[in-house]
Amino acid sequence: MTGIFFSGTGNTRFCISRFLAAIDGEHKLLSIEDGTAVSAISEEKEIVFAYPVYYSNLPKIVRDFITDNRDLWRGKRIFVIATMGAFSGDGAGVSARLFKKFGAEIIGGLHLKMPDCIGDVKALKKSPDENRKIIAAAAEKIDSAAKKFSDGKLSREGLNVFYHLAGLFGQRLYFSGKTKHYTKNPKISSEKCVGCGNCEKLCPMKNIHISDGKAVSGDKCTMCYRCFSSCPQKAITIIGKEVIVQYNFKDYLGKE
Repeated sequence: MTGIFFSGTGNTRFCISRFLAAIDGEHKLLSIEDGTAVSAISEEKEIVFAYPVYYSNLPKIVRDFITDNRDLWRGKRIFVIATMGAFSGDGAGVSARLFKKFGAEIIGGLHLKMPDCIGDVKALKKSPDENRKIIAAAAEKIDSAAKKFSDGKLSREGLNVFYHLAGLFGQRLYFSGKTKHYTKNPKISSEKCVGCGNCEKLCPMKNIHISDGKAVSGDKCTMCYRCFSSCPQKAITIIGKEVIVQYNFKDYLGKE
């Protein structure tokens, strides 16, 4: 089985990796940023597809990947994993509807609450110990869902009309503009930036470059928070105006 994912700060990668390891020891796991992902999808009948949910919607980079490769999905059987900081309603459903439009069969969906990575907004922030508990709960849910998957009892979270309405009226109706287009973020403080290049290397959109010893951003940010979370000088913000906490799942490895 092949797993395809997009992960900003590591949450989604952890979730799909654990799920696949539990159901298929011979699995292949690839990011949508990997140049071999498209060929891997074309060769596989059954796919697990995972991503984080932003404002009860798809990150723009994920929507573009699905749409740009529309011919790949016909006849595929897809299980969707959606990760979120709190609530998404139909987090799995937002991609499922696209996949179905392009001829795929959606065999199941799974919603997983993970620590919030939007570190320049105070809402949803938890202590490190609380985050470890959230990760532990997600790991337990993944293991349970994987066992059911192996037994042919697939989770259907996020896929029916009630989930759809919850996602629509919970967030998407009010914040659809947040993910409809790429944004002109991030905002980079020239006073704090030392030009280390971390953000340039990590940006999935190639939206940041170093010029005259300082990081400069373009207008194609997908709000993944990699640059924000990895800046040693805390020189970057995306939605908010100050760095409250930087989150990266690798800090919790071995502690879930």
